[in-house]
Amino acid sequence: MRGSLRSVGVLLLSTFIMMLAVGLQGVLIPLRAAAEGWSRTEIAWIGTSYALAFTAGCIITPILVKRVGHIRVFAALQALLGVSMLLHALILDPLAWCVFRVIGGLALSGAYMIIESWLNERVDNANRGTIFAGYMIASMSGVGAGQFILPLGHVGTPVLFMISAVFYSMAMLPIAFTTAQSPQPLTRMSLDLKALYFKSPAALVGSFLAGVIFGNWNYFGPLYGQAVGLSSTGIAIMMTAAMVGGMIFQVPFGKLSDRIDRRYVMALAGMIGAAVSLTMIMTSPVRSVAVIAGVFALGSVLFTIYALNVAHANDKADTGEFLQVSGGLLIVYGIGTMIGPQLGGRLMDATGPSGFFIAMAIIYGLYGLHALWRSWQAPAVDPDQRSDFQVLPATPVQTPESVALDGRADEEPKGEDVTQLHT
Repeated sequence: MRGSLRSVGVLLLSTFIMMLAVGLQGVLIPLRAAAEGWSRTEIAWIGTSYALAFTAGCIITPILVKRVGHIRVFAALQALLGVSMLLHALILDPLAWCVFRVIGGLALSGAYMIIESWLNERVDNANRGTIFAGYMIASMSGVGAGQFILPLGHVGTPVLFMISAVFYSMAMLPIAFTTAQSPQPLTRMSLDLKALYFKSPAALVGSFLAGVIFGNWNYFGPLYGQAVGLSSTGIAIMMTAAMVGGMIFQVPFGKLSDRIDRRYVMALAGMIGAAVSLTMIMTSPVRSVAVIAGVFALGSVLFTIYALNVAHANDKADTGEFLQVSGGLLIVYGIGTMIGPQLGGRLMDATGPSGFFIAMAIIYGLYGLHALWRSWQAPAVDPDQRSDFQVLPATPVQTPESVALDGRADEEPKGEDVTQLHT
């Protein structure tokens, strides 16, 4: 185990440092936008710009790496991430921030792809679980620690943006000085929406709705915490509580879905999310303990539903289709994250803080009802033919390269160019 982690230690160190910046910027950007008095609709467009660019980056980055190599592209992307954070502090304008988030989204998705492709070069059947666990720990501990940097500064000053830029710059150093051989060319996205839908309608629609949910959470979760009176520390604890809830409850949901029709478990998760959201709407908690407890309960299905979608889709996939199916679901998920901020922002503008959970209740309800309806339209996959449920990071799979860390990806050759874009 130590030998496996030592072989990827430089990559995990870069990941941790980068995720410190990611965790900090995730809570800082919406809170600073609100402090400037911008409407939630304007903040929603900032979030949509980022989601659009992040998804596009999964297609653009392999082209850049093919031309100039992994290390050069990674260094350039980290520089762009740092510049984008500094520009947020220099120019306080919603439209300009949309541009800055486009830069950040493109650069961050590319940085993920490069790190994950390097990890895939070190993976075999003997060390896959260890390396994947190390990547999850580095990612989630970095995000959690980054969120707790927020209370150390004031949202209204440039200091926190500067700290985030420093972490992005530092993240390039371990990889820039590594002597390890660069990995093979990056995997490129494969997307055939028609084939994906006919193969697994519940997984395709579920991935889109999961993206809508996470898009709303990612940008308006911090603003909800601020609106109900949480301090900066309270907001950081609230965001971390959701991640912890997601990591804890993936295992029991996953084990249950291995035993019964996964669509029933998807429906159950949707109903739990809707019920928790409705409870938060009706009780309107203001005490920090009650808010954090409610968000922890929401977290139990906030990140779990995407893993259920992937597992269900791969139950229906043919041998050798794992990367194509999972990569396609990731693109659909990314499209959903573009819409989530728009829904949450408008409902919060119209109804106040409760609009955040109104949006959650609607989408969770649709997710659960659609999964239940699909369970009536087609028979369940035979238990002997189901793939084992795989726990995913509390932030869902980032790029096609992280999909390849799953053992089922061994059915396809690494580094193969599988670009197929169909609509």
